[in-house]
Amino acid sequence: MSARIGVVTFPGSLDDRDALRAIELMGGQGVALWHADRDLRGVDGVILPGGFSYGDYLRCGAIARFAPVMEEIRTFAEGGGPVIGICNGFQILCESGLLPGALIRNRSLRFVCRVVHLRVETTRTPITADATQGEVLEIPIKHGEGQYVAADDVLDRLEAEGRVVFRYCGPDGETSDDHNPNGALRAIAGIRNRAGNVVGLMPHPEHAVDPDVGPTGGQALFASLFTHVMAPAR
Repeated sequence: MSARIGVVTFPGSLDDRDALRAIELMGGQGVALWHADRDLRGVDGVILPGGFSYGDYLRCGAIARFAPVMEEIRTFAEGGGPVIGICNGFQILCESGLLPGALIRNRSLRFVCRVVHLRVETTRTPITADATQGEVLEIPIKHGEGQYVAADDVLDRLEAEGRVVFRYCGPDGETSDDHNPNGALRAIAGIRNRAGNVVGLMPHPEHAVDPDVGPTGGQALFASLFTHVMAPAR
């Protein structure tokens, strides 16, 4: 029996098939979900993929938050189900209020597409439970609106509660402006909710599982997710 991970397709999604392929490559079962669905088909976890949902009109993720499937995902998350938002999926989670803060235009005002280094800041999430705190992963990014921002008190709370999941860093784990590709405050590349089951990140782990085409930093995240959802209920 393998982990069944649902991947939602919104009009404008473009990394949904990549996420499904990554799940299959890593030994899971990908389940295609549609934005108008009101049934998550009994999946063990949900991924909101990258892309340009509804053309990114208004703001990135601002329309997707009203999709019928999001009602089911909110209920799923409130019940403890793991929900992972990648890039546009992270933006959708913030717009939906499932995660705090917002993603705005890159500080350079240019689209950025390259491999970056990420430092794992916490293992208290479904996708980092099998990683090591401080571990550095290589994973690609590709976004124009990836600068994470939030009020100072929100940032302080995220730090105090251990809810920063990933930071942009150098190969040795050092953080500096030179290693921050979009100007994200405090070099934040990913965060989690209080319970830890909802995670948003800008980098694309689904593009980092196949050694034939690039880095493999995403393997650890998918493997961790599968272990988490397949663990016996306590």
